[in-house]
Amino acid sequence: MSVDVAVTYRREWPDGYGARGWKLDVAMDDPEVIAATAETGLRLPTSVLIHDILDHHLCGLALGGHRNEAIALHQLGLRTGADPLPDIAQMVDEDLLHGGVVGESMRAFLPESLRALLPAALEDNQAVARHLVAALGRDGLSQALIGRMLEIGRDGAQTARANYLRSGLDHARRGKLGLALQSLLARIDAQAVREDWALGHARFRLAGDHCALRLEQPHEAYLETNYV
Repeated sequence: MSVDVAVTYRREWPDGYGARGWKLDVAMDDPEVIAATAETGLRLPTSVLIHDILDHHLCGLALGGHRNEAIALHQLGLRTGADPLPDIAQMVDEDLLHGGVVGESMRAFLPESLRALLPAALEDNQAVARHLVAALGRDGLSQALIGRMLEIGRDGAQTARANYLRSGLDHARRGKLGLALQSLLARIDAQAVREDWALGHARFRLAGDHCALRLEQPHEAYLETNYV
């Protein structure tokens, strides 16, 4: 059994950021999803695109929304051994402390212990955040929201694993699969830069002991690697 995941490349996405890179076709129209290159950063062995495939898409999680990202970051930690806390703390600092919850209301996102501190009629996300900062202090609310993200990630782990297993792939081997996918992405992304593609389209194929990438546009190519 194998799974195909289609991806699209643009030299510059019309997203207001001018980002170069790849997006999953299932997320092409989601403005919250920024294109990713093969860049891995300093902490992780795989790029954001591999995170989107293995920790979001195959785990049944949309790419947008803080609740989805909390679960996907937990899956990323299980797959790579990386601590999800730095990414969670950044999202709390940049988004949640200001009421910037994506995918649901701030009130719905909060644990019951924090909802109990809110006036019944208070619904505006930013107003909810300001009320809680006043009640708990910025640091107190930050720690509570970090705890909430970690809790959501743990609570969603069983469902994420079950969704992944429906693909026919082994959840316990996602680490090795991720590294294999990263090697293919690095090769095709370097080719995109070298040949200065404006647009590209490809399909990853994920199987139990190997994975492949079939380039369909701007020309045809095929890359494959095994993982053990």
